[in-house]
Amino acid sequence: MNRYFVAIAALLLPLVANSKVTLHQIFTDNMVLQQNAEVLFKGTASPDKEVTLQTSWNGAVYTVRSAKDGSWSAKVLTPKAGGPYTVTVSDGKPVTLSNVLIGEVWLCGGQSNMEMKIRANVKGMDKTIAESSRYKNVRLLLVANTSSSTPEEDVVIRHGGWQECNAGTIVDFSAVGYYFGTTLSDSLNVPIGLIDSSWGGSLAEAWTSAGALKEIPYFKKEVKKIAALPVSKEERQAIFEKDLAVWAAAIDKEEGKQSTGYGFWTSPSYDASSWTKVSVPGLVREHAQDQTSFYGFFWLRKEVDVPVAWAGHDLTLDLGLVDDNDFTWFNDTLVGHTEGAYSRRTYTIPASAVKAGKAVVSVRVMNIGGLGGIHGDASTVSISCGDDKISLAGKWDYRQSLSLGNTPKMPVNFATESNLPSFMYNTKINPLVHFPIKGAIWYQGEANVDRAEQYKDLLPLMINDWRSKWGYDFPFYIVQLANFMKPQEGPENSSWAELREAQLQTLALENTGMAVIIDIGEADDIHPKNKYDVGYRLALNALAKTYDHDVVYSGPIFKGYELTGSSVKIFFDHAGGLASRDGGELQAFYIAGPDRVFHKAKAKIKGEIVEVSSRKVAFPVSVRYGWANNPPCNLVNAAGLPASPFRTDSWK
Repeated sequence: MNRYFVAIAALLLPLVANSKVTLHQIFTDNMVLQQNAEVLFKGTASPDKEVTLQTSWNGAVYTVRSAKDGSWSAKVLTPKAGGPYTVTVSDGKPVTLSNVLIGEVWLCGGQSNMEMKIRANVKGMDKTIAESSRYKNVRLLLVANTSSSTPEEDVVIRHGGWQECNAGTIVDFSAVGYYFGTTLSDSLNVPIGLIDSSWGGSLAEAWTSAGALKEIPYFKKEVKKIAALPVSKEERQAIFEKDLAVWAAAIDKEEGKQSTGYGFWTSPSYDASSWTKVSVPGLVREHAQDQTSFYGFFWLRKEVDVPVAWAGHDLTLDLGLVDDNDFTWFNDTLVGHTEGAYSRRTYTIPASAVKAGKAVVSVRVMNIGGLGGIHGDASTVSISCGDDKISLAGKWDYRQSLSLGNTPKMPVNFATESNLPSFMYNTKINPLVHFPIKGAIWYQGEANVDRAEQYKDLLPLMINDWRSKWGYDFPFYIVQLANFMKPQEGPENSSWAELREAQLQTLALENTGMAVIIDIGEADDIHPKNKYDVGYRLALNALAKTYDHDVVYSGPIFKGYELTGSSVKIFFDHAGGLASRDGGELQAFYIAGPDRVFHKAKAKIKGEIVEVSSRKVAFPVSVRYGWANNPPCNLVNAAGLPASPFRTDSWK
């Protein structure tokens, strides 16, 4: 069982012993219950105890009896939107939940761009905080980041439960979720409940149940392996350490085949003058030309003169952050290994390894995505003895070692890793499925961008999985990935574009919608600060598709095309009032002939059609729009909503 749940269970034992009824953590003061729904209240009491639940909106009393393990549940019918109300639960000692509202409940899921808090200096933060008191009927519930290899019944909640909106409570909540909710509140004039269950860097498969993931062959073997794991964290840690030793030996063997042999690289006597120089802290791709597309292992070395007074003493080695995983040596002594780009590296160098004079710090970095290297604040990269410190910031020696394709896959630590198939679903979704919601919003995909083709199956699978667990096909609205990285200068093969296509194709699933944000990303920040427009565009989907409001909710969506001699006509849905956002020529259109070579195209708006051509392509067969990491998209409709990137081909 997850250690957080063990701690909570320990706290609840005295309450059960004293016959005081308890509720699952999602049921607290200030909560919002979905209107016109059947809510399954759950909790604990003494074994075989009569439990009553009374609701103030109609005075109804529900009576149930707890099971042998003390668990109980009661189905409660909710009225139309209104409140505040109370809910009283008793097994002889009553517990009353106050300030309860009935309204519309939405689940906010995804990774860091959904998790990003209002306090993260989002655009308009000060104004948002100042106006927060207007939204007393918008209530916030923040699910804690815990994970488990098996489904949990109760959920871990932060801040003690549901909260009213004010300057102090909104700042730690999802900015996208908050703007979505307040936009609905302004339009619907009913209480809005928002459940923030998101986690930065999370993979879509971590949010999908093990049973559903078995439908995708890629995950079947890993799901089976997880199911066979021992429950004990200590036993899982022992398995990992055994597997890691085998894997490390294989890596050592492969590096040993290289002409110089890796064993020399950790030695102070090794001459690394032929290696490339890179800055630390600093991400390697920013400095090394040959690192532009390299994923795998590389080495960083830094020589240091150890003072005489330090000899024979334990030293502290601080590397700050390493992208992604590291194995770190002091001379020939392995002093530490850490996984994850955002985990602080602080290692102890044992006194037995510390001698005065020349020494070398060697770091084998495993880069599995991103830019790779030692990063963070320069003041954190150091070696110290007590209060004496030597900075290690500056130039380090660098060389590539092995690509990921030439090495066995690193074993997973199932004792500590959270981002594994079904692990987040088990703690952050499964305990919620008895709590009715109106719908869900989802902002995720960056973590799956290297498997964009797979995402075409995975995202619809996850949506259907959640719907099956709740028991109804609730609305599900997603955010398409924003523009990011270096602005487009020509035709690109882009995994980000492929992931956006996977998100676009998910709209074939019933009762879904998408907020396109290809116009509000930032080249140098994967977490763009404009979260208001993201939440607002999601809310437009909900207002139009869920609540039948007469609003334009989508920008132009590719519908089809027609080859007409030397040009291609592109047809769109939501094409009323096609225009260029900036009034200039349409950008980001590229066209190709049978040779599959793309050229920048001239695109003209003709009513609700865009006609695309190029003098360099006599017989066009394909058009792509916005097919890049950071394309200059400027096609919008009359509502100013941007067109989704698309392609007319399916070429690999």
